[in-house]
Amino acid sequence: MGNADTKLRFRKAVIQLTTKTQPVEATDDAFWDQFWADTSTTVQDVFTLVPAAEIRAVREESPSNLATLCYKAMERLVQAAASGCSSEKERRIVLNCTRLLTRILPYIFEDADWRGFFWSTVPGAGREDGDDEDARPLAESLLLAIADLLFCPDFTVQTHKRSTEDIRSIDSCEYIWEAGVGFAHSPAPNYSHDLNRTELLKLLLTCFSEAMYLPPSSESKNLNPWVSFFCSTENRHALPLFTSLLNVVCAYDPVGYGIPYNHLLFADSREQLVDQAVQILIVTLEQEVGSAARAAFQALDTSASADEEQEPAGPDNLFVNYLSRIHREEDLGFILKGLARLLNNPLVQTYLPRSTKKIQFHQELLILFWKFCDFNKKFLFFVLKSSDVLDILVPILFYLNDARADQSRVGLMHIAVFILLLLSGERNFGVRLNKPYTLRVPMDIPVFTGTHADLLIVIFHKIITGGHQRLQPLFDCLLTVIVNISPYLKSLSMVAANKLLHLLEAFSTPWFLFSSSQNHQLVFFLLEVFNNIIQYQFDGNSNLVYTIIRKRNVFHQLANLPSDMASIQKAQQQQQQKRRKKSGISRTNSTENESMAGSRPAVPAEPGTLKTSLEATPGIDKITEKSQVSVDGTLVAVPHSDSPQADSSAVAGASDTESNSERDPEVHISKSQSRFANPDWVLSWKAKLPLQTIMRLLQVLVPQVEKICIDKGLTDESEILKFLQHGTLVGLLPVPHPILIRKYQANTGTAMWFRTYMWGVIYLRNVDPPVWYDTDIRLFEIQRI
Repeated sequence: MGNADTKLRFRKAVIQLTTKTQPVEATDDAFWDQFWADTSTTVQDVFTLVPAAEIRAVREESPSNLATLCYKAMERLVQAAASGCSSEKERRIVLNCTRLLTRILPYIFEDADWRGFFWSTVPGAGREDGDDEDARPLAESLLLAIADLLFCPDFTVQTHKRSTEDIRSIDSCEYIWEAGVGFAHSPAPNYSHDLNRTELLKLLLTCFSEAMYLPPSSESKNLNPWVSFFCSTENRHALPLFTSLLNVVCAYDPVGYGIPYNHLLFADSREQLVDQAVQILIVTLEQEVGSAARAAFQALDTSASADEEQEPAGPDNLFVNYLSRIHREEDLGFILKGLARLLNNPLVQTYLPRSTKKIQFHQELLILFWKFCDFNKKFLFFVLKSSDVLDILVPILFYLNDARADQSRVGLMHIAVFILLLLSGERNFGVRLNKPYTLRVPMDIPVFTGTHADLLIVIFHKIITGGHQRLQPLFDCLLTVIVNISPYLKSLSMVAANKLLHLLEAFSTPWFLFSSSQNHQLVFFLLEVFNNIIQYQFDGNSNLVYTIIRKRNVFHQLANLPSDMASIQKAQQQQQQKRRKKSGISRTNSTENESMAGSRPAVPAEPGTLKTSLEATPGIDKITEKSQVSVDGTLVAVPHSDSPQADSSAVAGASDTESNSERDPEVHISKSQSRFANPDWVLSWKAKLPLQTIMRLLQVLVPQVEKICIDKGLTDESEILKFLQHGTLVGLLPVPHPILIRKYQANTGTAMWFRTYMWGVIYLRNVDPPVWYDTDIRLFEIQRI
């Protein structure tokens, strides 16, 4: 009964707020206390009892009442933070105010006229000396209060001392939430502390979410003011809070002691906390490209002279600064092990169905891993120096394979491929991939005996041939990854070799080459893969050499590709006939071969599934920087114009690499064909096809293989492979070409993509309560599938 009475009183207070025609005075504590002093409403209750329509009505019709409500709730948080939140009543007030502000803030942000409200000051609300000129903006006071409350003894942290300690003087570095980076003591688990931290973090995330209500902008100076202040030196808890969030995430073990069905028997308050912690981390680590990269390399460079020290060490964002400076082996190992454990969690199989907890925040973990690799080069090198990188690779490939046909998970596909592109820019990644793949992760792929490189190629082939239309912008990235690792692959399996040749076969058909201004780039990438393996890893790759010999007609047809106008038009007519045949299935299949992505519609998502739109991803030439591997193994930057594809890739703008746009590709292609598909265009890139090495290989080996087959009457594949294993092309091939690596290069376009993707994930994952649901989001579009 008591709980029902509480809800009734709270609901009456909300109605009073919306119906009062006169502004309620801020001094009328009896009225305002109805919202937080005598109630014990859950966050779900608050979302039910304070409907969106009524918040908007107060905002429009009684703006001063809404302003006072926000100010008074925030004032109670500031008071509680100052007093140490010592009584049970005060803690209940803090939680009620936290829930109310979490509910209201999105409606403040969605209205442009209100957006400056929290950055204004209230007369008479100065600092301790009462000087109005020194008054903090409301946003700053709120953020500092939340930070204080996150280290409040007996509320969010365990108290250490018997005597009460003044909240203003405690050293919060002694109250870090979990052992790990920079902290050895692991506090005893406390269910209520975890729940209180989770609610405060949800409010903090809601404060940061103002970014969702601003339209996409590639301006790097448009930093989130909430994040900038919270991660500045003004926040005395920045270091212990960063450390607490990181350690809570990386120490979390959802399986626990391995007791089957433990997650069904016990509530896991830690999972909710980890969920919020990882989201706060990825939002606070969003940073303008230049300063973050500078911080990462400054942290690496210990030889900087005194003259070079004039520039500030790293970015103003302390969270990025702290992350970029983590360097102890045990800390890097703790982070990598924790991220790998969590990323592998959905792959864990047991004999008892659904007996282990499956986490849902793998997309946030991928973003966090990306941030670490991008901002902390020591971490990147640590990941790649042992086979531990494969503990990250396998779950990424699992997610790629699992999501490839689901149009609502196109963002997950992109972040996973971007991570692999970043890793593939380092030599050690290619070397590590030679380790045999012996795990049996549940994936619907052909059975093979081989290495992790074979696994990667098999899954990439499956994405390209069995995905859907919106994955086409990723083809360049997928093949770039294979190009980057190809000089180091010691022994491809027969299955992987066949997959690579199948891709070349499909991409080199005239109708596919002439259907887009940049499809021929895919052929260039694949030829580069074959050339790298032949020139640098010929000895162990008899399977690939055999497959090239067996499919030699593909290379001959490519060398003799017709470039006259009649042939071009004939190929385009074939394409249009294919399109007409399949028009009953899907309108988005126009650029695809039947064995290519889009040959079938994307698998429909569950009815009612929400998805968020993504920004366009820049073309591969915009997000990579070409480097040449010199004799001593170092990388030398290569100007873009030296690339054989440079001339042709310049034709394509960002619009050709849209990740999730709703444009009709048929219209785009039919309009553009007349512009680019002509004899001069075909000849311009056909002359640069790097076929010399492969043609020389065929010229030398095909007669030898044919002679053996005739002389010995061989039809057995294994005998031919045995001959090829002992063959050599030393002195017969052209001079080895330099190895060209395309390293990921951050830019404003990718920064904008990450921002929309990150906030889209956070929007969709916060459904209980639905913090931003049905508000006027402007950063991305929400679509119901």
